[in-house]
Amino acid sequence: MEELSRRIGELWESGELDSEVIEKAVALLDRGEARVAEKRNGEWAVNEWAKKAILLYFRLRKVEPMDIGGLHFLDKIPVKHDYAKHGVRVVPPGVARYGSFLSEGVILMPGFVNIGAWVGPRTMVDTWATVGSCAQIGADVHLSGGVGIGGVLEPPQARPVIVEDGAFLGSRAVVVEGVVVGEQAVIAPNVVLSASIPIIDVTGAKPVEHRGYVPPRSVVLPGSRPKEYPAGRYELPCALIVGERSASTDLKTSLNDVLREFEIAT
Repeated sequence: MEELSRRIGELWESGELDSEVIEKAVALLDRGEARVAEKRNGEWAVNEWAKKAILLYFRLRKVEPMDIGGLHFLDKIPVKHDYAKHGVRVVPPGVARYGSFLSEGVILMPGFVNIGAWVGPRTMVDTWATVGSCAQIGADVHLSGGVGIGGVLEPPQARPVIVEDGAFLGSRAVVVEGVVVGEQAVIAPNVVLSASIPIIDVTGAKPVEHRGYVPPRSVVLPGSRPKEYPAGRYELPCALIVGERSASTDLKTSLNDVLREFEIAT
């Protein structure tokens, strides 16, 4: 891996294309043997060489017709096809691009997983949910219908969107720009999280603001905050932490309880 990452770095700097090296790197991502980002000493670290390999792969590949299961495409990147080998269920017309990895027990409804993404065991990617390029989705996560997980491919050093183990994202929630959703957090429908949108903990006597990070087990609802402009006062979006999910070992019971308590639809 060290030698491969060094060679990818050299190709990136020189602008040259070595198909054998690039294909080998992307194959590691496709098999889950390498990841764009991983936790080291409790902090998420980006493997820049993996992102560079994906960008080089786009330059290497040519647009060509693809016929897959009676559907017709025109693209550079093939789709995955070894689902049975990994114990993954994919419902038509769900699509995962080559270079992404779906762990055992993943269910992909008619949604989309882009290259470089990593999806953990037993995670549900529900109907029309999208997992953008390089996003890292943990184990036992539920991405409800229409959830949008943004892709962060460039610049190579930028952190991708990360959703940690056991999190629940309600329908049409959007997470972009390298936001980290902590373990077992509950994100209500229609919440939008980006690097610039404040995530405000309102459970105490004074508000506590986070940017780009949802603490573990937080229950997050959509909110707004006022801002003055020359033309008047207007409301800007924010996210509100209104409670905490129980640390129960029975995650399904804990999740159902918190959804009822905070009147969160799925």
